[in-house]
Formats: sequence, structure tokens, C-alpha cells
Amino acid sequence: MVFAVCVAAKIGHIQFVDGDKWEKMSEEINFDYKKVKATRGNIYSDNGSLLATSLPFYKVAIDPTLAKAEVFKSGIDSLSLLLARYYRDKSSTEYKQMLKDARASGRQYIVVNRKQINYQTKKEMMSWPIFREGRYRGGVIFEKIDVRYRPFSNLSRRTVGFVNEDGKGAGLEYSFDNVLGGQDGEALFQKIAGSTWKPVFDGNSVKAINGLDIHTTLDINLQDVAETSLYHAMKRHNADEGTVVVMEVKTGHIKAISNLSSDGHGEFFEKFNHAVGGSIEPGSTFKLVTMMALLEETNIELSDTINTGNGEYTFYNRKVKDHHEGGYGKITVQQAFELSSNVAMAKLTDKHFGTRPSKFLEYVDDLRLSKPLGLQINGEAYPKITRPSDKGWSGLTLPWMAYGYGLEITPLQTLTLYNAVANDGKMIKPVFVTSVSKADRIKNDFETEAMTGKICSNKTLNQLRLLLEGVVDNGTAKNLKNSNYRIAGKTGTAQILENGRYEKRYITSFVGYFPAHEPKYSAIVLIKNPRGYYQYGNNVAGPVFKDIADNIYARDINLHTAMEKKKVLEAGVFPTIRAGKQDELTMLSNELGVSNHSTTEEEWIKASISGNAVVWKKNAVVKDQVPDVMGMTYRDAIYLLEKSGLRVSFEGRGRVTKQSILPGARISKGSRIYLQLG
Repeated sequence: MVFAVCVAAKIGHIQFVDGDKWEKMSEEINFDYKKVKATRGNIYSDNGSLLATSLPFYKVAIDPTLAKAEVFKSGIDSLSLLLARYYRDKSSTEYKQMLKDARASGRQYIVVNRKQINYQTKKEMMSWPIFREGRYRGGVIFEKIDVRYRPFSNLSRRTVGFVNEDGKGAGLEYSFDNVLGGQDGEALFQKIAGSTWKPVFDGNSVKAINGLDIHTTLDINLQDVAETSLYHAMKRHNADEGTVVVMEVKTGHIKAISNLSSDGHGEFFEKFNHAVGGSIEPGSTFKLVTMMALLEETNIELSDTINTGNGEYTFYNRKVKDHHEGGYGKITVQQAFELSSNVAMAKLTDKHFGTRPSKFLEYVDDLRLSKPLGLQINGEAYPKITRPSDKGWSGLTLPWMAYGYGLEITPLQTLTLYNAVANDGKMIKPVFVTSVSKADRIKNDFETEAMTGKICSNKTLNQLRLLLEGVVDNGTAKNLKNSNYRIAGKTGTAQILENGRYEKRYITSFVGYFPAHEPKYSAIVLIKNPRGYYQYGNNVAGPVFKDIADNIYARDINLHTAMEKKKVLEAGVFPTIRAGKQDELTMLSNELGVSNHSTTEEEWIKASISGNAVVWKKNAVVKDQVPDVMGMTYRDAIYLLEKSGLRVSFEGRGRVTKQSILPGARISKGSRIYLQLG
């Protein structure tokens, strides 16, 4: 026989009834089992910083009939005064009257105030008169409501995402909802006046199972840099939309991703993930595919020449034009790529693939440009590739495709291709989430996944890398060249297709990797419809790429070329006395008989040389700034760094020879700093 629980008007009176009678009785006394939401799991950045978490808030209600008469009478004045002071929406007299009326009429559930309170306020309220008697003797009810909170506010908002009450959403919140959401429970509720449901604690509730946590690849510091750089560029050019993605070459980890759209009033916000869901004509960045197909399928050499004439060439009564006024004339194939000649790419492709376009499209397919990448994040756009069997195919299609028109792919697909060139020809799927965990226990790991075999031969790969470096050294992106490290990449400027016509509006882009000799990061920047004098990829999107790359280079000491060590030490240099606490180093020098004197009373010092003596100078430790630990022992360095709120990793033995975050940089609590000892 099936039984159900019938709870009387007063809490605690429980009666078991036959299941066949439950439906009729529940209608009469208005009881029902309702869903109890599980607490949602956390989303973390790559260093353990919280990107999204659920904070407990509470709705305050009361059953004023439960308190004993003397407790209610002695506490009502003070409670009403405290409620009036906190909520500031009614006077103490009005609160007192509301509670007295509810008690007199026998109302067993009233919401004290619709405003939700946090946990600290709840603890404070639990000490107030009547409330301090608790749930069963004072009648107070704190109904928990989880509120999603983002400690870094709008940073990477669209990628972190959301889930609405109706179950719809976007980003990682939505894509990993089955993991983050947990399993909802069930509890008994009583329907009272005003269609309000009051929880009834009957002991038969099904407890909710809280969600698991996910750990992302996002670097909060780099995300801030990328988003800020993109924002300033869009502001400067009064653009419509912008996207930037930074990927780690070997792992495919997405370290930063930002998607900004104009609000029409001079400001920008994240409303759509263009990098994942935006299918666009790639423009000249697609010329990498064209060159790969030409180098693999023909005997063409980079030193071969091609005549681009005055920068115009007619295909079937339609003109292909180069951006350079007057054209480039006769140039090498390498120059054609570096200078981004549309005429050269169209002529070469038509010559070698005009009678076999399907062979060209095989490269598009093999490079995973004709179908979605299969990302961890939902909402990926499906590429649009025209084929010879399609109705829209014509003699123009292939030459136009050669320089990135007449097809649509996502920015992330373009980046994945360029990352493969940087990664010695190995194409890997972009990764957003590395693991799922419950507390400190890993439940699921996501490994880097190779999508294809090697994308081309070693010879072609070396030629492609030479071409991409040449774009920055000699071609359209010479403004990105610098003396500290080498960038390899390609500019892109594609006209915007609107209602079947190309308008004088552009999508500017730059995609590439750095350092070129040993790539560690790849990135793509797209900015749509810049207004003003600058309209091309090199001077709109390119500077954003370089700004991000410069910041990464400054932060990551492993990207720096080591300075050549001096073969002979200068007279008076004491290599073992470098930095530390003044009292310890002074005592050590005195014990060793080394002449030393100080110019400061600071606790932390650095050594300098004056003839055959050591001079102690201050090594200032400034609040919220990364201290200079160069030359310190690991003991001293870890003490200073952890005291500053940083997490420390190291390799080697001896004193600190490198630190990954430069001294004086603003500290982000919980960030990890890497030390090299030697």
C-alpha cells in the first residue's frame, strides 16, 4: 500500500494516510511537494580565482502565531524598531501593527519584507527579539535564495555566461549546466493566502545535491588586458563590434576572450560571443589556406614572380582589386603574400585550381574549416562553404575564395588554423575548461585534443612560417615590428556584405602568434566597421594584438632572451651577497670580514658595490605591489611574496635569478608567481 504524509495546520502534527486519498486531501488542505533548487557550482579561472559563484541570500518571513504570548508581548516593540531601522520602508509602528494583526487573525506565514538579506545580516537578525527564539518558538523563517555573483563583474561576461529561469542561456554556465546545476531536491509546502507557499518541515524532503565546480583556462590578468585594449581601440575608432581571443599554442587553452558590441551611445558591452557564434567572411587572413594549397599541390616557389599589373584584374566581367593604389606590378609570390595582393592570389588559384576546384576545397575540409570545431561551449556557428555542385557556384567563386570572400567561418576557426602553423603543423581543439571537481577532488579532466594529422609537409610549413614573419618584417604589418621579440601573422580587411551587396564598411583583423622563433601564444583580433581615417587590419586590429603581446612579453620571463653572462667578474663584486634582510646580511658580512655599510634603515635591502666594500641600499616593499625578490634566498622570497598575497612556484636551487611578475606590478590576490633559482 502507498502512503503519503498529511501535515496539519500546526507544525509537528503528522498523519499517514492511504495514497489513494492523498490527492483529494492535498487539494482540501493545500499542501504540495515542490522543487528545492540545488546550490550551483563555482566557475574558476586558471589560477583558482572565482569567476562565478552562488551566494546565499534570504527572504525573511514569520509565523507570528508560534511565539508564546509573553515572548511576543515583550519583544514586539524592539523587533518592530529594528525592522524599521534596517528596511527603512515602514515605521516601527507600522511593523508592529502588521505583526499584531497577523497574530490576531491566525496567519501562519507573512513575508516581513521582500528585500533579500545576506548571510551576515541573517546572523545579526537571529539575535533580535522574538527571532532569537528560532523557527519553532519564535516563528522566524529565513528562506534561502542563491544569487549568482561574479567577483570580476563584467570581465569575460559572455564566455562565463548565464542560465535563465526558463533554462535558456549562453556561455559556460549554459554549456556545463548539467554539471554546475547539480540535482534539485523536493520539499513539502503549504499554500496560504495570496497564493504564497510556506515551507513545511516534515522530515520527508529529498535533499538537493549541489553542483560541481568547473575550472577554466582563462587568465584573469590577461583577460583584463585583452578586454581593456579592445575597448580602447573600439572607442578610438567608434566601431560596431570587436573580438579578441588569446590561445596557448601547445595546449589550445583559451587564456583570454572578449566580445564587445556598441550600445549606440559611445559605450560597449558583451551581448554576443562573436568569436564562437559569429560566422563571417575572413578576408585576407584566408590567404594562408590559399598559399598552403598552392605550395602543396604545385611546383610553385616563393621566389617565382607574378604580374599584378596596376592592381586590377578582370574575371568574367568582375574586377579583383588590390588595396594599394596603382598596384604592385611584377612581384614575387612571397611579396604577393606579404603585401596581401588579391590579384596575385586570385590569378594563382584560378591558374592551378580553376579546372579542379574540388581539390582546393579538400584543403578547406582537411583544415576543419567546413564544419564546427566541436567546442566545449555551445552556440558555435556552422561555416558556409560554397561548392561546385551548389546553385550559387560560378567561375568567380574560386578566385574570390582565394582571398577570403564568398565563404564564412568563425574567428575561432581562423585562430585554430594559425595556431596549427605555430604548433609545428599540429591542429588542436581550443579548450575552455580543463576539469570538473567536487571540492578538491577532480571528477573529470579534459585533455588537449588533436583534430587532424599534420596539416601539411614540413617544407610547406617552414615556408608558411617564413611568409607570416615576412608580413610583419616587410609587408602590411610592418607597424607591429619591434626589437624585443618577433611576431608572425596576417592582416585582413574584408568588406561587409549587406543585403547581397558589399558596402564601404570593413571588418579589420589581425591573426598570428609570438614569439615567432618559438611560439607560445596565438591570438586573433577583429574589429567591425571602424569609422574615421584608419580602415585596415594593420592599423585598427593590429595595434590591439601588439598591445596584448607586449603585455604578455613583459609578464612572462620565459619569453625573454637571456643576457649573455660576463666571462670575467669585475673587481669588487660579491656574487653571494645580493638581497635580503639587513640584520642577517650585515651579520654575515661582519662574520666573513667583508667591509659593509648601509645608507638605509629599511628591513629589506639590496647590495651594491663601492670599491671593495658592500653598500646596503633600500629594497622598498610597497603595499599591493609585487616586491623585488631578485637575489634573495628562496626562504626570504617566499616569505615576502606570500605575505603580499601571491602563490609561489619555483624551480632550481640557490637564489632568485628570475621572477615572472615584474617588481612594482599591481598585485592580484591569489595570482601565481614563478621563480627561477640558480
